[in-house]
Amino acid sequence: MRVSKKLLWIGLPLATIAVGLAFGLKSFANPGPKMPNLTAAQAGVKVVTLARGLENPWGLAFLPNGQLLVTEKPGRLRFVDSAGTLSEPITGLPAISTDAQGGLLGLALDPNFASNQRIYMSFSEPDPDMPERNGTAVLRARLSGAALTEVTVIWRQAPKMESDYHFGSRLVFDREGYLYVTTGERYIGMKDAQKTNNAIGKVVRITTDGAPAPGNPFLQDAAGFDEVFSYGHRNLQGAALHPETGVLWTHEHGPRGGDELNIIRPGRNYGWPEITYGIDYDMSTITEYTAKPGMEQPIHYWVPSIAPSGMTFYTADKYPGWKGNILIGSLAHSRLVRLVIEGEKVMQEIQMLGELEERLRDVVQGPDGYIYLLTDNEDGRILRLDPAA
Repeated sequence: MRVSKKLLWIGLPLATIAVGLAFGLKSFANPGPKMPNLTAAQAGVKVVTLARGLENPWGLAFLPNGQLLVTEKPGRLRFVDSAGTLSEPITGLPAISTDAQGGLLGLALDPNFASNQRIYMSFSEPDPDMPERNGTAVLRARLSGAALTEVTVIWRQAPKMESDYHFGSRLVFDREGYLYVTTGERYIGMKDAQKTNNAIGKVVRITTDGAPAPGNPFLQDAAGFDEVFSYGHRNLQGAALHPETGVLWTHEHGPRGGDELNIIRPGRNYGWPEITYGIDYDMSTITEYTAKPGMEQPIHYWVPSIAPSGMTFYTADKYPGWKGNILIGSLAHSRLVRLVIEGEKVMQEIQMLGELEERLRDVVQGPDGYIYLLTDNEDGRILRLDPAA
C-alpha cells in the first residue's frame, strides 16, 4: 500500500503527555535545562531578509564567488546573488519524485570545488520500471554556467519503496574526503532500519564515485551492506562534523515525540524502532523501551517533537557566547534552537525566533561568520542573522 497521507504533527499537548503517563507508555522526562523562546531582540540578533520567492527551499551552500546555491524541493536548483536576485533554474537535473516529502533535497560542494566545480545533491528518485516506488539517491555534477554537466547518479538507496516519506538527505564530507549520506526508513520500512543488509534508516559513507568508503564497519561482513556506517535510524535531516574532533553529529525526527541528537560511531545501532522516547501518531505504543543493551542513547532528545531540520556547529565570533554551540532549525515549532555543549553533553537549550512563525529548513554558517537560514514555505526566504547593535 502506498503511503501518501499527510503525516504532519505540530506539537504534543500537555494533556496528551498526561494521558501517556497515565497509561504507562513511557517516561517523557527531557534532559537538559531549557530557556523560554527568545525573540530576536532578546537573543541579541536582527533578522535580515536576503532573498525570497524560493518554493520550499531545502539545501544551501556558499560558492567561492560569493553567490549562493539553493535547492528547492519541487526539483529546482538556483543561484542567488548578493542582491538577493534568483537565477532561472539551472538545467540538467534528472527525473525527481516530488510528492509529499520527496524532491530535490540535500546539497554539498566537493572539497576540491574550486578546481573541479563539482557539486553533490540528494533527491528522491523514482524507479523507472515501477514509478510508484522511489528512494533517496545522490548525484554528482559539474557546474557549468547555468547548466549541470557530467551528471551521474553515484549512489541509490536500496530497496526503493512505495512511500513518499522519510528520505533523510543531508550530505556531509568528512576530513578524508568521503561523503556521509543520511537516509530515512521511508516510514513503512521501520523494521528494515534494524537490518544491516539494506540502506533503509542508515547513515552511509561513500567515495565521490559512490563506492563504499574504506574503513566502513560492514565491509568484511558478508551479510552487511558495504556503504552502511551506522543503523537503527528513523529520518535524519541534520548532520554536521564536530569542528574539533571531526566526528559526525546528526539529529533525526522521532514519531510523536522522541526527536534525537546523536553522535555517530561506526557500526553502532541507534535503536529505531526497538527503542524510542516517542509514541506513534495514533497514540499507540511503538515500543515500551527507551533503552536496550547494544543500542546507543541520544545525547539529547525532544518531547514534544520540534521536527529538527538543518544543523551546524557555530565556529565564528559574530554572536557573543555562541561559539562552539550547535544551531538547529525547527519545522514544528518554527524556531531556531541553540544548544550549549561541553564535550559530548548538552548543558543548555535555548529556543529563539518563534515570532517569525517560519519553518526553518536549513541552518548554515557563511564564510563571513554570519548564520543563514532557509524558511520552508511557498514563498521561502534566505535570512541572515546580524548581531544587534
